[in-house]
Amino acid sequence: MEYYNDPDAPKANTLIPASNLLVVDDHGAILLQRRRDTGQWALPGGAQDIGETAAQCAVRECLEETGIVARITGFLGVYTDPNHIVAYADGEIRQQYETTYIGRPVNGEPTVNDEADAVRFVQPVDLAQYAIHRSMRQQIGDYLAGTYPYLG
Repeated sequence: MEYYNDPDAPKANTLIPASNLLVVDDHGAILLQRRRDTGQWALPGGAQDIGETAAQCAVRECLEETGIVARITGFLGVYTDPNHIVAYADGEIRQQYETTYIGRPVNGEPTVNDEADAVRFVQPVDLAQYAIHRSMRQQIGDYLAGTYPYLG
């Protein structure tokens, strides 16, 4: 369950660094995955593992979640909002903390997996047709507007 600016949201009990990778192909299309858990479209990304950098995390998560090997070409920003809370069934209540990188595809094909039931490159003009996760929409919007790096 996600909460945004909700005074009734539970108090966070964890803060886990996560990294996303906004991958743009040669035609300007953005790589998105449809998450199995929410049904919403999102950038590939996830929790950082001990022993890896935030950038390595973004590249690893992209490959795991989309089948696309990508290289980092830039930095979009740090997205952390204490009013964006995610409550998990196991009792973890997480405050948002994401670093988002910009990348280019190097190899691979969009591939479904345990976390994503659809993966594709989407042209910016078509984004309105997709149910994109609110925090991802902000990040994509910042990229398209050229208003990065965002350090909020």
